[in-house]
Amino acid sequence: MSDQRLTFKEMCARFEVTPRTLRYYEYIELLEPQREGRSRFYNGRDIARMTLILRGRRFGFSLEEIRQWLEIYDTEGSRAQNAAWIGMADRQLAALAEERESLDRSIADLQQLRDDVAAKLGRDS
Repeated sequence: MSDQRLTFKEMCARFEVTPRTLRYYEYIELLEPQREGRSRFYNGRDIARMTLILRGRRFGFSLEEIRQWLEIYDTEGSRAQNAAWIGMADRQLAALAEERESLDRSIADLQQLRDDVAAKLGRDS
């Protein structure tokens, strides 16, 4: 990890999150900034974890799933973490594929209804 340290404000700006979000991630122990008086400083580990947290959220994982996955690295190392990641990714890919199929059906149904109504309007005028 780099020797980079970010302040609370810099961390919010870098990751485009609100102070409330950053404080919540600390509260649920996803991040552990160094404290110097009232100031918080985030090191390379925190920056890397934040990147993973936001990526996980974008993929649809819950914060609890992300927390557990990050904990695997701390307790069992990267090999176990990567194995867990594959399982998590497989489950999420299946869920996303199911969501996509559902959306495709909804789009097709809505399109058909729209077309039927448009055709009826054309006949009535």
